[in-house]
Amino acid sequence: MIVAAMTAVLIAPPGLANVVVADTEIGDVRGDEGFYHYREYSAVELARAHTFEEVWFLFVHGHLPDRAELDRFVARTRQLQAIPDEVVGILETSAVLGGERQLLIGLRTVMSALGPALGVAPLWDSDDETRRADTLRATALTPTLLAALYRVRSGESPVTPRADLGVAANWLFMITGEVPSAAHARAVEQYLILTMDHGFNASTFAARVIASTGADVHAALCGALGAFSGPLHGGAPDRALDSLDEIVAHGDALEWAREQVAQRRRIMGFGHAVYRTEDPRSLLLREVAQGLGGPTVDAAIGAEQAIVDALREAHPDHPRYANVEFYAGVVMDACGIPRSMFTPTFAVSRTVGWCANILEQAKSRKLIRPAARYVGPPPAAL
Repeated sequence: MIVAAMTAVLIAPPGLANVVVADTEIGDVRGDEGFYHYREYSAVELARAHTFEEVWFLFVHGHLPDRAELDRFVARTRQLQAIPDEVVGILETSAVLGGERQLLIGLRTVMSALGPALGVAPLWDSDDETRRADTLRATALTPTLLAALYRVRSGESPVTPRADLGVAANWLFMITGEVPSAAHARAVEQYLILTMDHGFNASTFAARVIASTGADVHAALCGALGAFSGPLHGGAPDRALDSLDEIVAHGDALEWAREQVAQRRRIMGFGHAVYRTEDPRSLLLREVAQGLGGPTVDAAIGAEQAIVDALREAHPDHPRYANVEFYAGVVMDACGIPRSMFTPTFAVSRTVGWCANILEQAKSRKLIRPAARYVGPPPAAL
């Protein structure tokens, strides 16, 4: 960061890279170490050993639950999954907005409508318990809304979530209409846990900026969803699997990767803005994918090394590895999630992190209001 002495203006690097803009107790990403955590726990170890609901509780309350706390939390959140009657009509019309892979457009529309329909007050005017209740309801509703949007768009009736299924199993059930196998439910659950939060990424920062204005929870979530829909952020898993399709059709992963590099095309699913090591999320998802097996998994593992080699040839001083999106698409495909639902699946988990950040930001009464440096033509003299 550069300080201009004459004006005391802080000039940040492009993209605010490595600029600390807030304190947080939610978690951190250590890019040079290939490590990230939620509260004081390794996120990868949480994904290995805990359920979605346990880690969700951790984000909301700051500690892992005991059995009684978890039971109460599960009972409470499952009561919040049903779609309110007030937005059923909006959901049906929103399902057709955008292209096949743009269901987040519909979710933004419904999420925006939910605020006034449910009487959600601005964060500025709410106490801590009301804010927490608003975020719990929004998080619990997100998978139900997204699955319903997908079903309606496909010409099918929405599936009501079952009280005896966890969030991950219900997600698969509401998409397909069939109760998933334990292996598929657990694989998706591990992916969801791994992607709940990841530092001050674009969508999280967008949510916090809006929360700093005192707007309501749904306004902040809509802003996060808008940032998340971009192909450089949440929209990457399906594009990474599209690239794998191209590799399989080409027949030679290394040659394909070299062609992409030569043509200066970005290879989706590789490289990361923070990690300088292998992405820890990708490492666990590779294990999950191998446990599921199948031809797509085999193709992905072979292609990964070829792409890493091609990128190393082109950028020997800046190696790039598979990021979370590469194996995320492979795992979701193996579990029967259609490609148009890859980014929505990511949104199901990230809503947990967004809401935690919204609640944390709401405790501050300071508006986030940076400045821009004007570089256009000089204004006319007065």
